[in-house]
Amino acid sequence: MSVSGGPNGSGPRWLSGEQLAAWRGFMKLLHTLPAALESQLQRDAKLSFIEYYVLAHLSDQPGRRMRMSELAVLADTELSRLSHMIGRLEKRDLVRREPDPRNGRYTQAILTDTGFAYLAEAAPGHVDRVLDLFVDALTPEELRTLNRITDKVLARVERPQDGGSGTAVVR
Repeated sequence: MSVSGGPNGSGPRWLSGEQLAAWRGFMKLLHTLPAALESQLQRDAKLSFIEYYVLAHLSDQPGRRMRMSELAVLADTELSRLSHMIGRLEKRDLVRREPDPRNGRYTQAILTDTGFAYLAEAAPGHVDRVLDLFVDALTPEELRTLNRITDKVLARVERPQDGGSGTAVVR
């Protein structure tokens, strides 16, 4: 496809060869890295990548608790899907649900002591895999650059749309 064109009405914009290669590589990374991390988590901790992600975020919260609706946004999933996942984790005594004491219309997910201990046992293997596949592949300068790139792209993704309507894209 032609790389000519642009916002001045001269036709659609297209990616250059270099841009297309970078985009395709990035998309492949987005697909393969979580799968590789999940493989280790499934084998060693019997957790999916998203289950680990949710448990880890709960462990960072005051009281190891968070509203289900906020956790769904953080996990980039629908509330109903999160509810099913939390149900599976409840059966393993890793989390429990309670009404939010500040507003009973909301439900909180709470990381149990058993869940915290399970996460603490799973974390070293997961972190080792993250270091091996991701951190150790990059220099400290590349990591800093990646962090700056991530911040710049996320700022564009999360900014209000349609000239400041106030509706941000949720990741």
